[in-house]
Amino acid sequence: MAYNQELFDCSICLQLLEDPVTTACGHSYCITCINSFWDRNNNSGETYSCPQCRETFYPRPVLKRNTLLSNLLEENRKTTGPSAAIAAAAADDGDSCFTPGDVQCDACTGRKRKAFKFCRVCLASYCETHLQPHFEVPPLKRHSLIPASARIKESICGRHNKLLEIYCRTDQQFTCMMCVMDEHKDHDTVAVAAEKCAMERQLERTRQEITDRVLSAKLKMAELRHAADSIRDAAWEACDDFERLCVEHIRLYVRSVERKRSEMREKVGGAEKAGVDWTNSCLGQLQREVSELRRREDKLNQLSLTEDPIQFLQVMTRFEDIFCFLSFRQCISVYIKNNLIRTCCKHDVVIGLNVATRRDSFRSGVTLH
Repeated sequence: MAYNQELFDCSICLQLLEDPVTTACGHSYCITCINSFWDRNNNSGETYSCPQCRETFYPRPVLKRNTLLSNLLEENRKTTGPSAAIAAAAADDGDSCFTPGDVQCDACTGRKRKAFKFCRVCLASYCETHLQPHFEVPPLKRHSLIPASARIKESICGRHNKLLEIYCRTDQQFTCMMCVMDEHKDHDTVAVAAEKCAMERQLERTRQEITDRVLSAKLKMAELRHAADSIRDAAWEACDDFERLCVEHIRLYVRSVERKRSEMREKVGGAEKAGVDWTNSCLGQLQREVSELRRREDKLNQLSLTEDPIQFLQVMTRFEDIFCFLSFRQCISVYIKNNLIRTCCKHDVVIGLNVATRRDSFRSGVTLH
């Protein structure tokens, strides 16, 4: 069935419909075209109109694919496209040449059929029909047949119309037997098949060399990766060892400092205890001295109340030791000089003492006020 091509054109893009949809008024458009048209022309979203008949819709219609029209379009493409023409021609003659690269039969007259084989002796391409003599006639059976190709003409000498069977290594070009006898005389020539075998062997050697080099490169890459991992591990191990050594040294130093601190505390504590004990001893001595002084003061007060001179002198002779005693300041000076400074210096403690040591004799008396 034939259709008018314009029936399948979109009135917006003027191209063949793609994913056709149909509005309520019956007109069909590409779904992309009608949506774009309504996006641009929607009267601020109040109304939507058909591009052909101007019928308005509100709200915006939800369009769905027109299945029937899509099937008709697909059928139209099959019947009018290039592939349809090729298929039709192939239906008329399955051996006809239609695709690029195919070769026409040299024996066909009128409509040319597709050639399947090329005879290297006849230097002609044949379709299946004209190829039959090469399978039936005994002399033709000995001919060499190869698949037909558009590049077969490149294998035929343009001067002598002979098959290029010789390769000239001197000029690096293909020649026929006539060219070898003429232009390429005394050149280094070899059969194309032999040169192909040599090239294939060289290609195989090159391929094997490439494979070996790739394998060697991979092994070297693996070695380098292993070396990089070893270097990385060694670096981290060195860092860990250094950190561990630092931590150990810090721990030892802290222990040493703590031990020194403990020893210093013990030494200073010992010095402190000795000093406090001496202070308490001096304090007790001082208290006893104060008590003794008060006792003597009481006696002196009683003596001062005596009016009889004889009695006063007699009492004084009995209390001669009332004026003989050592001052407390002298006791402190002697202790600090002989004990405390020597103890502190022995334990590496520098204590500055600015004590005025008096060298008064124990026989000096105390002036009573």
